[in-house]
Amino acid sequence: MDKKYGKNTICVQSGWNPKSGEPRVLPIFQSTTFKYDSSDEMGQLFDLNKEGYFYTRLQNPTNDCVANKIAALEGGIAAILTSSGQAANYFAVFNICETGSHIVCASTVYGGTFNMFGTTMKKQGIDVTFINQNDDEETISKAFRPNTRCLFGETISNPGCEVLDIEKFARIAHNHGVPLIVDNTFATPINCNPIAWGADIVTHSTTKYMDGHATSVGGVVVDSGNFDWDAHADRFPGLTTPDESYHGIVYTKKFGKLAYITKMTSQLMRDLGSIPSPFNSFLLNLGLESLHVRMPRHCSNALTVAQWLENNPKVAWVSYPGLKSSKYYDLAQKYLPNGSCGVMSFGIKGTKTDAIRFMDSLEFIAIVTHVADARSCILHPASHTHRQMSDEQLLAAGIAPDLMRLSVGIEDVNDIIADLKQALGD
Repeated sequence: MDKKYGKNTICVQSGWNPKSGEPRVLPIFQSTTFKYDSSDEMGQLFDLNKEGYFYTRLQNPTNDCVANKIAALEGGIAAILTSSGQAANYFAVFNICETGSHIVCASTVYGGTFNMFGTTMKKQGIDVTFINQNDDEETISKAFRPNTRCLFGETISNPGCEVLDIEKFARIAHNHGVPLIVDNTFATPINCNPIAWGADIVTHSTTKYMDGHATSVGGVVVDSGNFDWDAHADRFPGLTTPDESYHGIVYTKKFGKLAYITKMTSQLMRDLGSIPSPFNSFLLNLGLESLHVRMPRHCSNALTVAQWLENNPKVAWVSYPGLKSSKYYDLAQKYLPNGSCGVMSFGIKGTKTDAIRFMDSLEFIAIVTHVADARSCILHPASHTHRQMSDEQLLAAGIAPDLMRLSVGIEDVNDIIADLKQALGD
């Protein structure tokens, strides 16, 4: 679809472009396999000499249409859907790493990502150094090694709501000859395009705002096409040297700017198979069609709720980048001028027992292991999503013992505040 269109139109129209007589709505290609008339045609596909579909574990038309829509929204050249946000972050990093590699990552990333990098990938021989994203460039640069392969951060951290200085991180990464990978889940491409600020690769848990209705787990990796892999060929042999599993093709030579996503599709998805079902991608596309309508409501509701919490004497603190009192307010105005997201963190005065009593007293704001959909929800990260982390790791991730993560939905904001008010005993 022509890139001259705005994001609102891309959300609704991009991805599936039906020809005369074809379905107006993106079809669900619910098939594992695809038929060809000759053995040679199939062979050309397996040799990566021809584009097409032969097995849904690698590619599927429904999945690709949705991936193309997200790539257009992010300003990337190509994208691939994965079975979850965790898979997206794993694929984004593992696609350019191998045993002996090292990555640098902001310590405030989502607990599942922190654990995946710090525990699971370490078992695969990939080391990680977690840094304070608010440190200056010189301090962060000290974490880099000759075997460092990428720098990773989140546009808005989960659950601390810290805003990443994307331009600073891009400078640091590029000065060390590696790409910047940014998880843009909370901001969505409606409120921020990290590629426009220097990021090379963008990931999302599409489970969150993109799906928007808590129906389908999924993820996506978007490549900007801007990073020059050949200029740093010794660091990225998987892209710049022959792949013997595909008759010795060199991805950067054969596919140019599409090398990164092509390798991810033909190698990682082939071997690891973390593909979403076409039906889940169909549901994701329905969510994307209203993303541009929902995000402004999430943001306006959240700002109203954050201001109300900040002025409530029973609340100890509130972290939301849209508040003028936030230390990330200026960064938010730079990178997120139209709003950040519907997620905030806060703590109430009293003990952990008081916090639990408050959460248990909520009526329609549900305690769920989820965030960023149409319905308001809440949880206590230290007890729930981040409970695998040590006290020291929680502190480094900016997660206080009393921190509660509130995801403000698109209900009537007065009803949301009324529920919080009665739970606080006001």
